[in-house]
Amino acid sequence: MTVGGRIYLKKDNSGLELVKAFAKIPTANIADTMGRSCAMHPRIKLFSSPHGTVWAGIALTVKSRGGDNLLIHAALDMAREGDVIVVSNEGGVDNRSLMGEIMFTYAAYKKLNGLVLDGPIRDVKSAKEITLPIYATGSTPGGPYKEGPGEIDEPISCGGISVNPGDIVVMDDDGVIIIPLKDASAVLAAAQKLQETDEAKVVAAGNGTAKREWVAKAIETKKIEIIDDYY
Repeated sequence: MTVGGRIYLKKDNSGLELVKAFAKIPTANIADTMGRSCAMHPRIKLFSSPHGTVWAGIALTVKSRGGDNLLIHAALDMAREGDVIVVSNEGGVDNRSLMGEIMFTYAAYKKLNGLVLDGPIRDVKSAKEITLPIYATGSTPGGPYKEGPGEIDEPISCGGISVNPGDIVVMDDDGVIIIPLKDASAVLAAAQKLQETDEAKVVAAGNGTAKREWVAKAIETKKIEIIDDYY
Protein backbone atom coordinates (compact mmCIF):
# COMPACT_ATOMS: atom_id res chain seq x y z
CA MET A 1 0.00 0.00 0.00
CA THR A 2 1.46 3.35 -1.09
CA VAL A 3 0.97 6.19 1.37
CA GLY A 4 0.01 9.30 -0.60
CA GLY A 5 -1.41 7.31 -3.51
CA ARG A 6 -4.43 5.38 -2.30
CA ILE A 7 -8.10 5.07 -3.23
CA TYR A 8 -10.47 3.44 -0.74
CA LEU A 9 -13.58 2.04 -2.40
CA LYS A 10 -15.72 1.70 0.72
CA LYS A 11 -17.09 4.31 3.14
CA ASP A 12 -19.87 4.45 5.69
CA ASN A 13 -22.96 5.86 3.95
CA SER A 14 -25.31 5.38 6.90
CA GLY A 15 -25.69 9.15 7.20
CA LEU A 16 -27.79 9.22 4.03
CA GLU A 17 -30.96 8.70 6.06
CA LEU A 18 -30.24 11.96 7.94
CA VAL A 19 -29.35 14.11 4.94
CA LYS A 20 -32.92 15.18 4.09
CA ALA A 21 -33.52 16.27 7.67
CA PHE A 22 -30.32 18.32 7.81
CA ALA A 23 -31.25 19.98 4.50
CA LYS A 24 -34.15 21.69 6.32
CA ILE A 25 -31.93 23.44 8.89
CA PRO A 26 -29.74 26.51 8.23
CA THR A 27 -26.03 25.95 8.74
CA ALA A 28 -25.92 28.69 11.39
CA ASN A 29 -28.42 26.85 13.60
CA ILE A 30 -26.53 23.59 13.26
CA ALA A 31 -23.20 25.29 13.99
CA ASP A 32 -24.62 26.85 17.17
CA THR A 33 -25.26 23.35 18.55
CA MET A 34 -21.68 22.24 17.80
CA GLY A 35 -19.70 24.77 19.80
CA ARG A 36 -19.57 27.00 16.69
CA SER A 37 -16.42 25.18 15.59
CA CYS A 38 -17.59 23.21 12.54
CA ALA A 39 -17.72 25.89 9.84
CA MET A 40 -15.24 26.09 6.98
CA HIS A 41 -13.25 29.26 6.42
CA PRO A 42 -15.24 31.97 4.57
CA ARG A 43 -12.72 31.87 1.74
CA ILE A 44 -14.79 28.94 0.48
CA LYS A 45 -17.75 30.57 -1.26
CA LEU A 46 -20.77 29.51 -3.31
CA PHE A 47 -20.30 29.96 -7.08
CA SER A 48 -23.36 28.21 -8.51
CA SER A 49 -27.12 28.77 -8.37
CA PRO A 50 -28.71 25.77 -6.65
CA HIS A 51 -32.45 25.57 -6.02
CA GLY A 52 -33.66 25.80 -2.44
CA THR A 53 -31.91 27.30 0.58
CA VAL A 54 -30.02 24.44 2.29
CA TRP A 55 -28.25 21.46 0.72
CA ALA A 56 -26.67 18.40 2.30
CA GLY A 57 -24.89 15.18 1.38
CA ILE A 58 -22.27 12.61 2.32
CA ALA A 59 -18.59 13.52 2.16
CA LEU A 60 -16.44 11.79 -0.43
CA THR A 61 -13.00 13.15 0.45
CA VAL A 62 -10.12 13.87 -1.92
CA LYS A 63 -6.59 14.66 -0.80
CA SER A 64 -5.23 16.30 -3.93
CA ARG A 65 -1.80 17.73 -4.61
CA GLY A 66 -2.09 21.50 -4.97
CA GLY A 67 -3.17 22.45 -8.48
CA ASP A 68 -3.64 18.84 -9.61
CA ASN A 69 -7.02 17.22 -10.31
CA LEU A 70 -6.22 13.64 -11.34
CA LEU A 71 -7.69 12.25 -8.11
CA ILE A 72 -10.68 14.58 -8.39
CA HIS A 73 -11.45 13.01 -11.77
CA ALA A 74 -11.17 9.58 -10.16
CA ALA A 75 -13.53 10.70 -7.39
CA LEU A 76 -16.09 11.89 -9.95
CA ASP A 77 -16.03 8.47 -11.60
CA MET A 78 -16.58 6.59 -8.34
CA ALA A 79 -19.00 9.05 -6.69
CA ARG A 80 -22.56 8.00 -5.99
CA GLU A 81 -25.80 9.96 -6.01
CA GLY A 82 -25.98 12.01 -2.81
CA ASP A 83 -22.22 12.38 -2.38
CA VAL A 84 -20.51 15.72 -1.86
CA ILE A 85 -16.93 15.71 -3.14
CA VAL A 86 -14.72 17.59 -0.67
CA VAL A 87 -11.20 18.46 -1.85
CA SER A 88 -8.21 19.51 0.26
CA ASN A 89 -5.89 20.96 -2.46
CA GLU A 90 -2.74 20.25 -0.45
CA GLY A 91 -0.29 23.14 -0.32
CA GLY A 92 -2.89 25.80 -1.04
CA VAL A 93 -1.98 26.40 -4.68
CA ASP A 94 -4.26 29.22 -5.84
CA ASN A 95 -3.12 29.90 -9.41
CA ARG A 96 -4.41 26.65 -10.90
CA SER A 97 -8.09 25.82 -11.07
CA LEU A 98 -9.20 22.40 -9.89
CA MET A 99 -12.40 22.17 -11.94
CA GLY A 100 -14.22 23.74 -14.85
CA GLU A 101 -17.39 23.45 -16.89
CA ILE A 102 -16.85 19.87 -18.10
CA MET A 103 -16.35 18.53 -14.58
CA PHE A 104 -19.27 20.57 -13.18
CA THR A 105 -21.53 19.17 -15.87
CA TYR A 106 -20.40 15.60 -15.22
CA ALA A 107 -20.97 16.01 -11.47
CA ALA A 108 -24.49 17.29 -12.13
CA TYR A 109 -25.16 14.36 -14.47
CA LYS A 110 -24.13 11.95 -11.70
CA LYS A 111 -26.61 13.67 -9.33
CA LEU A 112 -24.03 14.60 -6.74
CA ASN A 113 -25.23 16.80 -3.90
CA GLY A 114 -22.31 19.22 -4.04
CA LEU A 115 -18.67 20.09 -4.71
CA VAL A 116 -16.53 21.76 -2.03
CA LEU A 117 -13.01 22.75 -3.08
CA ASP A 118 -10.30 24.36 -0.96
CA GLY A 119 -8.98 25.89 -4.17
CA PRO A 120 -10.11 27.83 -7.25
CA ILE A 121 -12.28 26.91 -10.21
CA ARG A 122 -12.66 28.30 -13.74
CA ASP A 123 -15.54 28.74 -16.20
CA VAL A 124 -17.32 30.84 -13.58
CA LYS A 125 -20.10 31.89 -15.95
CA SER A 126 -20.99 28.23 -16.48
CA ALA A 127 -20.84 27.58 -12.74
CA LYS A 128 -23.41 30.32 -12.14
CA GLU A 129 -25.85 28.52 -14.43
CA ILE A 130 -25.54 25.14 -12.70
CA THR A 131 -27.97 24.09 -9.94
CA LEU A 132 -25.42 21.81 -8.26
CA PRO A 133 -23.92 23.51 -5.17
CA ILE A 134 -20.32 24.44 -6.08
CA TYR A 135 -18.05 25.98 -3.45
CA ALA A 136 -14.50 27.17 -4.10
CA THR A 137 -11.99 29.78 -2.95
CA GLY A 138 -12.00 31.85 -6.14
CA SER A 139 -11.41 31.61 -9.85
CA THR A 140 -8.49 31.59 -12.28
CA PRO A 141 -8.19 30.68 -15.97
CA GLY A 142 -5.07 28.69 -15.15
CA GLY A 143 -5.70 24.98 -15.54
CA PRO A 144 -4.62 22.05 -13.36
CA TYR A 145 -2.10 19.28 -13.83
CA LYS A 146 -3.20 15.65 -13.98
CA GLU A 147 -0.23 13.87 -12.45
CA GLY A 148 -1.17 13.02 -8.86
CA PRO A 149 -0.36 11.88 -6.26
CA GLY A 150 -3.40 11.93 -4.05
CA GLU A 151 -5.84 9.89 -2.02
CA ILE A 152 -9.58 9.28 -1.95
CA ASP A 153 -11.76 8.66 1.12
CA GLU A 154 -9.14 9.33 3.73
CA PRO A 155 -9.35 12.04 6.42
CA ILE A 156 -8.56 15.50 5.04
CA SER A 157 -8.65 19.15 6.04
CA CYS A 158 -10.79 21.51 3.94
CA GLY A 159 -11.38 25.14 4.82
CA GLY A 160 -9.63 24.57 8.13
CA ILE A 161 -12.03 21.80 9.20
CA SER A 162 -11.35 18.08 9.52
CA VAL A 163 -13.45 15.97 7.16
CA ASN A 164 -13.74 12.18 7.27
CA PRO A 165 -15.28 9.96 4.60
CA GLY A 166 -19.00 9.58 5.31
CA ASP A 167 -19.32 12.79 7.36
CA ILE A 168 -22.38 14.91 6.63
CA VAL A 169 -21.81 18.12 4.67
CA VAL A 170 -24.39 20.90 5.02
CA MET A 171 -24.26 23.97 2.77
CA ASP A 172 -26.18 27.21 2.30
CA ASP A 173 -25.54 30.86 1.42
CA ASP A 174 -23.58 31.32 4.67
CA GLY A 175 -21.06 28.60 3.82
CA VAL A 176 -20.21 24.98 4.57
CA ILE A 177 -20.22 22.99 7.81
CA ILE A 178 -19.12 19.42 8.55
CA ILE A 179 -20.94 17.11 10.95
CA PRO A 180 -18.97 14.04 12.08
CA LEU A 181 -21.01 10.96 11.24
CA LYS A 182 -20.76 9.54 14.76
CA ASP A 183 -22.33 12.71 16.19
CA ALA A 184 -24.92 13.26 13.45
CA SER A 185 -28.03 11.93 15.19
CA ALA A 186 -27.41 13.91 18.37
CA VAL A 187 -26.56 17.07 16.41
CA LEU A 188 -29.72 16.73 14.32
CA ALA A 189 -31.95 16.50 17.40
CA ALA A 190 -30.26 19.51 19.01
CA ALA A 191 -30.40 21.55 15.80
CA GLN A 192 -34.09 20.84 15.23
CA LYS A 193 -34.86 21.99 18.77
CA LEU A 194 -32.74 25.12 18.35
CA GLN A 195 -34.43 25.96 15.05
CA GLU A 196 -37.82 26.06 16.75
CA THR A 197 -36.65 28.51 19.41
CA ASP A 198 -34.69 30.54 16.85
CA GLU A 199 -37.75 31.05 14.67
CA ALA A 200 -39.63 32.31 17.73
CA LYS A 201 -36.80 34.75 18.48
CA VAL A 202 -36.99 36.16 14.96
CA VAL A 203 -40.71 36.82 15.39
CA ALA A 204 -40.11 38.48 18.78
CA ALA A 205 -37.32 40.64 17.32
CA GLY A 206 -39.72 41.87 14.67
CA ASN A 207 -42.62 42.76 16.99
CA GLY A 208 -40.66 44.24 19.89
CA THR A 209 -41.31 41.45 22.41
CA ALA A 210 -37.75 40.08 22.43
CA LYS A 211 -36.24 39.59 25.88
CA ARG A 212 -33.11 41.79 25.91
CA GLU A 213 -32.36 41.83 29.65
CA TRP A 214 -29.43 39.48 29.13
CA VAL A 215 -27.42 42.24 27.42
CA ALA A 216 -27.31 44.54 30.47
CA LYS A 217 -26.65 41.56 32.73
CA ALA A 218 -23.71 40.44 30.57
CA ILE A 219 -22.28 43.98 30.51
CA GLU A 220 -22.43 44.04 34.32
CA THR A 221 -20.99 40.54 34.70
CA LYS A 222 -18.07 41.33 32.39
CA LYS A 223 -17.40 44.51 34.43
CA ILE A 224 -17.61 46.81 31.40
CA GLU A 225 -17.55 50.41 32.61
CA ILE A 226 -20.42 52.68 31.56
CA ILE A 227 -19.52 56.40 31.54
CA ASP A 228 -22.26 59.02 31.38
CA ASP A 229 -20.06 61.61 29.67
CA TYR A 230 -18.33 62.50 26.37
CA TYR A 231 -15.11 60.80 25.33
